[in-house]
Amino acid sequence: MGTTSNRLDALRAHLYNSQVPCSVFISYHEGDKLEVENFIKTFGPEGDNVFIPKVVGLLGQGDFVNSSDPEYIMRQIRSKYLSDSTVTIVLIGSCTHSRRYVDWELKASLRQENNSLPNGVLGIFLPSVKGLAHLPQRLTDNWKSEDINCYARVRTYPKTVEDLRGYIEDASKARTSRAHLIANSQEMMKHNAKCKVHDKTCNSSDDTIRVNPALDDWLKKKS
Repeated sequence: MGTTSNRLDALRAHLYNSQVPCSVFISYHEGDKLEVENFIKTFGPEGDNVFIPKVVGLLGQGDFVNSSDPEYIMRQIRSKYLSDSTVTIVLIGSCTHSRRYVDWELKASLRQENNSLPNGVLGIFLPSVKGLAHLPQRLTDNWKSEDINCYARVRTYPKTVEDLRGYIEDASKARTSRAHLIANSQEMMKHNAKCKVHDKTCNSSDDTIRVNPALDDWLKKKS
């Protein structure tokens, strides 16, 4: 009996660990690049293979950023950066709430058009903020601390692989089960806001360096 039970447990573990990881878009402030890189290396293909990280492009290049047409910006984000992903994870650091690109990525993630599903949205506090940080306003609009009648979820940094898998699975299911709760009418941020923690505003020109080049190259090799 014990041998049979052990075999069943081993089979369940094998099936659980062999699940096909979903494609996840990572939204973050480039000032947190070291923690972001660690998150991806720990839980991505080189680590526990919980998700496939969507390549984060340099959003500060070309007329994509310079455009003043919100519809054009949304189409570009969805087609170039969110395509093939099902969940958007916002990695929350001390100044993530102040970044316009994070807001744009969230707005595009939540968008529902042409019968397409939105991305599930999951906010995760980076270790450096110890579970306490200001949230991007668009994430706040879609989350309540009790997880009642809201689309998004916000969680502390996962302690285990199982924790993160559960977070992502829930966010993915929300695309159909909670899509009616999406709040996304707020206009896009035109400029970076002042960080409420460090009391300063980064210039928009700083956004041309959207990611750590080394991290970007590493992600492209893994895509």
